[in-house]
Amino acid sequence: MPAQFNHEAHVRIAYVYLVESDVEQAAERMREALLNFIERNGIPRAKFHETMTRAWILAVRHFMNKSTSDSFTDFIAGNQVLLESKIMLTDYSASVLFSSDARESFVEPDLDPIPQHGK
Repeated sequence: MPAQFNHEAHVRIAYVYLVESDVEQAAERMREALLNFIERNGIPRAKFHETMTRAWILAVRHFMNKSTSDSFTDFIAGNQVLLESKIMLTDYSASVLFSSDARESFVEPDLDPIPQHGK
């Protein structure tokens, strides 16, 4: 995967999509963008993870709901926890999150529910 498309870039795209659309549309846009990206860059389709994609959209929305920031730079400065790529392991056990079921379709968390979004 190209180095410049790191975890923070994923979070930034989620933020932009959520500024422009609701959670459902943002999740679908992110899914399409990631699938297009991996195809165009010769990355195996198996790298795509359905649950992580949707869970990150939900997590970013949750933090956006609690934020008064009007730019990604300010938003991420106030929500550094989103830069921790392993944060999903607070909601999911590794066995569930890294399962083939979670990779192929969205699986609800088994440890702690993802907070509800407001949009």
